[in-house]
Amino acid sequence: MTSLSSHQPAHRAASAEVIPRRAVMGGFLALAMSVGGVLAVRLSGTPIREPDAETVASRRLRFDDLADGGIAVVDVDSGATLEVLHGEQGFLRGTLRGLVRSRKLRGLTSSEPLHLLGRADGRLTLFDPLTAERIDLESFGPSNLAVYARWLAEPGQTTGRR
Repeated sequence: MTSLSSHQPAHRAASAEVIPRRAVMGGFLALAMSVGGVLAVRLSGTPIREPDAETVASRRLRFDDLADGGIAVVDVDSGATLEVLHGEQGFLRGTLRGLVRSRKLRGLTSSEPLHLLGRADGRLTLFDPLTAERIDLESFGPSNLAVYARWLAEPGQTTGRR
């Protein structure tokens, strides 16, 4: 009868390491240093944002909920209703919900307008002057940016106050 068991040499099985111990320790050290560096910058309070480009267009907007579930977009300075939106409007409602929630947590009114700021570099910011919170709209892609961009004045022209 033949035995089908295979035997490895004893010296080879005992001394074989898949990854050398020094390489593993070096990897953990590099990871710890990276996390420590990021933590140090975050805790230092150093701003990690790029400075804003000059504001070339702005508009103070109020978003009114309508009885039929729509949203009226109102230019506060002219009093004109720019648009009445119906339907889901997921991105618009999501961004507004976040800003309104911040106001409610601070006990602030929701009647103060939000500022829509167009920058010289093409970026768009939705800014709440009451809470100093901002949403950099270009971060959400061109189709979501377009939701707000249509309510800005022509580039180079400022509508309303910042």
